[in-house]
Amino acid sequence: MDAISDLGFFVLLARQGSLSATARELGVTPPTVSKRLAALERRLGARLLQRTTRRISLTAEGEAYLAEGSRLLGELQTLEQTVGGSRATPRGLLRIHATLGFGRRQLAPALSAFARAHPEVELQLMLSDRQVNLVEQGLDLALQIGPLPDARLSARRVAANHRVLCASPKLLRTLGEPARPADLARWPCILLRENDEAFNTWQFTLRGEGASGRTALRQESVKVRGRMSTNDGDTALQWALDGHGALLRSTWDAAPYLRSGRLRALLPDWQLPPADVMALYPTREHLSARTRAAVDFLVAWFEQYPLPSWP
Repeated sequence: MDAISDLGFFVLLARQGSLSATARELGVTPPTVSKRLAALERRLGARLLQRTTRRISLTAEGEAYLAEGSRLLGELQTLEQTVGGSRATPRGLLRIHATLGFGRRQLAPALSAFARAHPEVELQLMLSDRQVNLVEQGLDLALQIGPLPDARLSARRVAANHRVLCASPKLLRTLGEPARPADLARWPCILLRENDEAFNTWQFTLRGEGASGRTALRQESVKVRGRMSTNDGDTALQWALDGHGALLRSTWDAAPYLRSGRLRALLPDWQLPPADVMALYPTREHLSARTRAAVDFLVAWFEQYPLPSWP
């Protein structure tokens, strides 16, 4: 039982992200948490955390202990649910990460409704446009737009989403419209530096009918340039509205401006890489009841309230 207790303690510590936060959660002092961690490391004969005055980070041994420990605790929870004959009520701390724009405008209302439906779940929503490590940062769930950042993660599509290439009428009056993707190499473009994507290489696909009558794909990659770049989608969108360059943006974000005419869609026959909203979690098996409930809720929410699309 001591080993199970230690696993629960370490998972809590990793999720809280600091000794003081863990102490508050357990109702003890930070020195008590520090002593228990030291005793655990002595028992295992391995250092689990690197500690500074401001933050903690997992060592390689700590990552392995957290990943396997979370799995084992999940299996124990599943066993108890099976023996008890009922599924556990979602409860406890649920830590979620999302990008700034999507988190504020699309996810926050959904989580507000989720919190009302599940009053025993404590929510922590962290917003940033940086790539996150779910295990190292103790996250239960992350909402990612576009392809999976790590094939080892499990994922489920939460909402359909597309990207659109757009520019302001003011810019188009000066430059005209591009006829093909290669023309963008000579255009001013607004560069959005998100995660680790190749932000200055834009991919396009044209579907057509080949000589045999079968669908043929024509793909073009364009290295674009521009004087203005940012890691914030709202800023990039404002610069596009001001006429500083062409921009690739999710349709849920650009659709209101496309409908009002403040932005115009370019190269409508060319398709851009998929940008579906994905829910990411460390493992598909033995998800906690609160994580499973959150994913199911978000899928149902965005079926009822789809993201804005264009056209």
